[in-house]
Amino acid sequence: MADRTQRSIVIEAPSKQVMAVIADLESYPEWVSAAQSVEVLDTDAAGRAATARFVLDAGVVKDTYVLAYTWRADGMAVSWQLVSGDLQKAQDGSYELRELPEGGTEVIYELTVDLNIPMIGMFKRKAEKVITDTALKELKKRVED
Repeated sequence: MADRTQRSIVIEAPSKQVMAVIADLESYPEWVSAAQSVEVLDTDAAGRAATARFVLDAGVVKDTYVLAYTWRADGMAVSWQLVSGDLQKAQDGSYELRELPEGGTEVIYELTVDLNIPMIGMFKRKAEKVITDTALKELKKRVED
């Protein structure tokens, strides 16, 4: 895996509310512009997604892939790894939430994607930056609206 792309944003809501939106994978198509469908395939003992299938359509990039999730016990982080994908050969990502003393929640999103097609590192990092920036802005809008 190459370098991870990391971005963060402050959302004016408690971390519990932010994580509830992140954890509701099946509602992603309502607010994530590239998500065509999300199906939870398996859940953990707490009822959270353990694996989920995504159908993504981001214009020139279309992919169907399955992610496996690991939820931190304190409810302040989730990470995932690619199980299978058409276009991707690897994806590692995470959301980490930090309660801010003045209120609100900082959301830190880390992502590394590796595709089955060759891509120059500079373009790959640019794509990861666009993905993470867009995801954080869409999450903020969903939670705050």
